[in-house]
Amino acid sequence: MPAPDRPAIETRILPADAAGIAQAAAIFARGGLVAFPTETVYGLGADAANATAIAHLYQAKGRPAFNPLIAHVADVAAARRIGRFDATAERLAAAFWPGPLTLVVPQADRCPVADLATAGLDTVAIRVPAHPTARALLAAFGGAVVAPSANISGHVSPTTAAHVAADLSGRIDLILDGGAVDVGVESTIIGCFDEPTLLRPGGVPSEAIEAVLGRPLGRPAAETHASEQPLAPGMLASHYAPRAAVRLDATDIAPGEALLAFGPAPLPGAGQAAAILNLSPTGDPAEAATHLFGYLRSLDAKGARSIAVMPIPNDGLGEAINDRLRRAAAPR
Repeated sequence: MPAPDRPAIETRILPADAAGIAQAAAIFARGGLVAFPTETVYGLGADAANATAIAHLYQAKGRPAFNPLIAHVADVAAARRIGRFDATAERLAAAFWPGPLTLVVPQADRCPVADLATAGLDTVAIRVPAHPTARALLAAFGGAVVAPSANISGHVSPTTAAHVAADLSGRIDLILDGGAVDVGVESTIIGCFDEPTLLRPGGVPSEAIEAVLGRPLGRPAAETHASEQPLAPGMLASHYAPRAAVRLDATDIAPGEALLAFGPAPLPGAGQAAAILNLSPTGDPAEAATHLFGYLRSLDAKGARSIAVMPIPNDGLGEAINDRLRRAAAPR
């Protein structure tokens, strides 16, 4: 179905080459929507200063407008023009940018990011991505671009252009096809408050961030529910969900269930599974992260009533994987 208040449009898919990037930048300049690859997942981009474009983005995704967006910029200098960086933010930016880390900081004076993108908060979420297509596109456009995951809100995040097309064809102007992404889960989000706080685990393990800061990260006191305003994206209790139910920490498999496996050990009853995909036969969390969303989509397409997920260690990128799986399994 087309996005509300905006007629159905033809969604083109172009290679993420110089010509495609130039067309994408021109679409941003006229207030359009472009999906493009980052190192984490595919993002759905709009000019961060254009409130009308951002409203169309929320409509295309079916995303609640109280859920803030991340502003993507080309470099740290551009980040400082929209946010105020304290010593913690400067240290983390120096260590992890460009890369899969988002910093939530106070807005700078005359911050150009539209209020609709910050959901009325006095903070702004900022990332400098590492993916060459994203960096080239930001340089060509010359401004900040908000870019949540390029999917229907609450659905499994996209890691290929085909995933984007399946969700958003007819709702957005262009998809830049840069192949499969590298990391496979969204960025880690750190709130640069008096106590640096992990708002969302992601592509940079929390252990690496704590090593740079020399102190433990704070954690949110509780999950954010649908009636509450989150401080950052990805904090809603139900998120990243396939159509099938998700059953966590499975130690067996019921007839007709699909199985999302991890590691070399077989699961009792696996022979009666409707379908099986293994995130990492060797038990590597980084490999598992790259496969997570694609495999959830593939198993969902098999039509199983539920997806059983084997236990995954919570260290390193396992923390981000388990966060996404827990939200996928939450009541909807």
